[in-house]
Parts: sequence; structure tokens; C-alpha cells
Amino acid sequence: MAAATAAAAATAQPEGVEPTPQQPPAVAITPANPSIPPWYFEGGMRRVKPYHYTYNTYCKERWRNKTIFEIYGTEFRDRPQEYYKNAVLTGMISINGVPTHSLDQIIRNGDIVTHTLHRHEPPVTDKPVTIVCETDDMIVINKPAGMPVHPAGRYHYNSVVEIMRFERGGWNPMPCNRLDRLTSGLMFIAKTKEASKSMMLQLQTRTIKKEYVAMVKGEFPEGDVVVEQPILAISPKLGLNRVKANGKHAKTLFRRRSYNPTKDYSVVQCLPFTGRTHQIRVHLQFLGHPIANDPIYCNRKVFGPNLGIGGEGDDEDIITRLSRMGKEEVAEAVAYHDELVADYEKRKAERMSGETCSICDTPLYTDPGAHELGIYLHAKKYNCVEGKWSYETPLPDWALPKEGDVVSEVLVLESVDIPLVLKEGNAGSGEEVKTSLDGNNTGNGKEEESEGVEVEVEKEVVAPKEITPQELEMLQIGGESDEEEDTQKGGEKDIVEDK
Repeated sequence: MAAATAAAAATAQPEGVEPTPQQPPAVAITPANPSIPPWYFEGGMRRVKPYHYTYNTYCKERWRNKTIFEIYGTEFRDRPQEYYKNAVLTGMISINGVPTHSLDQIIRNGDIVTHTLHRHEPPVTDKPVTIVCETDDMIVINKPAGMPVHPAGRYHYNSVVEIMRFERGGWNPMPCNRLDRLTSGLMFIAKTKEASKSMMLQLQTRTIKKEYVAMVKGEFPEGDVVVEQPILAISPKLGLNRVKANGKHAKTLFRRRSYNPTKDYSVVQCLPFTGRTHQIRVHLQFLGHPIANDPIYCNRKVFGPNLGIGGEGDDEDIITRLSRMGKEEVAEAVAYHDELVADYEKRKAERMSGETCSICDTPLYTDPGAHELGIYLHAKKYNCVEGKWSYETPLPDWALPKEGDVVSEVLVLESVDIPLVLKEGNAGSGEEVKTSLDGNNTGNGKEEESEGVEVEVEKEVVAPKEITPQELEMLQIGGESDEEEDTQKGGEKDIVEDK
């Protein structure tokens, strides 16, 4: 740090002149010996003992000319404001290697902000990252739910990349596709840059088809349900997306696998045409059948009693309610199933324990319950449209047939051989077809809930049980790819990860 301080002093800029970007100070991270595993396993969890870590971040455009405390007090929400106030005053936060000690110090273009902290990683499931297939240049894995792909936010060692890096002796894993932390399923990890480029090109050129499976609230309609509604990130900071007319085009085909009338949930197959962030989750919510344990899109405290069906709800109100959610909040959805109700009070996800860390005085949290470690969404199958390869995982436990399930007549919706009614020349006709949530064509341009309440909708909601050959050929990539995100949002990101 002394070297960094001297360098900063030597390259000081005259007042009023924007400084040139500096080299970041050396990153201090413990444990530092990569040969020693940082994990231990206890209570069904993969855990990491707290360690010191230094974040180095270039000044972002939105930070310019703001005070250091203003940035940390509003930008990062994984710790209380009082923590950041103390971190500034005690010199744990530096600018260009020089401790600030002032809450009012201004951040300018080119500055490097350094924050050394005692890092407490949340535990993740102890389920292994299983190998579906391995070739000379690619590994296909089945990612466990609740485990982020990349180090981000509060997660570093408890990520797919770091786990595989250690297990393979320092090898550099190169993920080709992304899944939400809460989502499980197939991922491609390249061994070489060439293999990574090849796979990413296939993903970008839509020559790969994906199939997901989800468990949703309520009785999903029989038959094929096609949702074609644009999706917009209404709050990138909170990771919140909604159906909006000015959003990006998004289209998903759904088909019910089974329905359990006793517990009132359905297991649904999902084939996305496009690849928008949270696409499947948002489209299912729009239909009135959100994923049953989705902490965001199936949360009445955020979206109200109707859970945002048909895009219902004011964006600003929803953002405000979501931003107020702390770690003491838990999605009401986890109590929908009878077998979970008895444990509801014991599973307040990662609630404050009332204790603080003896080293950094950070409030400590209890462990998350099993149902806060993932959502009922799984990337089940990928296949190349040219027929060169196809990979598939077993169904997760929650998607397996249960006693009392009513199984749909057409159970499997297989990649290309989708048993749909083909209609030539339908694509792009501009003909709007409105279908009620029970699958019956209303023809009136409105969507009806089961209670008979009509809800105005934007554009086409669902199409009838038919799809064009052109669209059938384009059933591809799509789905839940997005930047890995911490559930609490607002975590810091290291300068190395920003590249």
C-alpha cells in the first residue's frame, strides 16, 4: 500500500485537471495459497471462513463528482451505511492508494477506489458441480441451484468458476453461457479460448435450442401457450424486469407437464425463442403463473395480491417495495405447499442472527433455508439444430411426478420434434389472437382471470395451439441468461472482474 501511496503522490494532477487512470494497488486477498481449499462442509452447506479482501474499482461515470460516502451509501446495499461511514473514517477505503478519512472527499474521473474489508461469503449448497459430458475442449456441467457462476457481489470462492478452478488445479474455466444464481441446469465450460468462441458463436447465431422445466403457482392451461411480450429492465440495480411495450422482443413457448390439484402447482416445460434476462420468470408471472418459490416475481409484498398478472402494478411502487426488502423478508411463495407450512417460521431466509463479527463488527446472518437456495427453474436440455450434439440432465427432484399429480396427455416436448399443429405462412401476419388464461380463445382482446375479472393487456398475450415451421426452427437459445447477481444486490465488483 505504501508503494501505491507513493505512486499516487508522484502522479498527482494539478487542481481542476482530470487525473489519468492509475494502475490499481496490489490486491490483498486471504487465504492466499491456492493449494489449500478455502471451503469446509457443514450442515449440508459449502462454507468459507471469513477472510480479508481488497476491491479495486475505477471510478464509474455515475460516480463522478460525488462524495465517497454518497457513493458507498447509495450504491452498495450489502452492508449498513454505518459500516461504510466507519470504513471511510478509519481508512479502510482509499482513493488512488491514499486513505480518505473524509466522508466529503470527491471522486473524479480516473480515480481508483480501494476498499479492504473482512469478507463473509454466504454458504451455498454442498451439492457438487456434476459433469454431464467432457471432451478435449469443453465440459458440460449440471450447475446446482443457489450457486453463482462467476465471483460477484458477496460471492467469490463459492462460485462455479472458483470451485472448478481449484478442483482442476488452477485451470481457468471459461463459461460460455450464464444462468441465474438461483437457477440450476446445463452450462458449457470451455477449456480453450477457441472452444469458448465457437460455443458463444453458436449461442449468438441461434443454432442451439434450450428446454427448461419450471414449477409454477396454480393450474397452468393445457396445450401450447406462446407468450410474445417485450421485456424491459425497469431497475437494473435491483435486477427487476417487466413486460413493457418499449422493451426488447421476447417470446416463450410453454406446455404443462402435470398439475397437482391438492397443492395447486403445475410443472411446465419452457422453450424460449429469445434470451432476455429473466425471460421465463417474467413471462410466467405475466400469465398469472409465477414460479412457485420465486423470491421476486412470486412475492405479494412486492407485486400485490394478483402477483403482477398481465403487467399489473405501478413500476415505481414495485421498485420502492422491492428496494425496502431486507434479509428478514422471505418470499411468501415458499409457504404455498402444505409440506412447507410447518417450517415457515423456521425458514426466514438468512435472517439477522443478532450477533456481529468480532473482527469487523458486521451483522451476522443465520443460514438460508433449503428453499432459499434456489428456485423451481432448471435448464434441462440443450441441442444443436444441426444434430451434431445434444445434452440433457435428469429432472430435479421437485419436477419428478408426485402422488396426486394429473399428468398431461403430451408429457414430453422434445427439441425439434415438438408435437404441435403447424400452420404455413402464419409468421408475421400481424393477426392478433387473444387467449384466456384457461386456454380458451376469447377473441375479445382481453385476458380473463379464473375469477372472471378482465385485465387489459398489451399486444398479444398467448397464441393458439399452433406454430409456424419458421418459428419451430427458431426455438433456440433464449432463457435465463444474465449477469450473475447477488440476491441482496449492490455488492462491490473488483476491477479485474470489470474487464
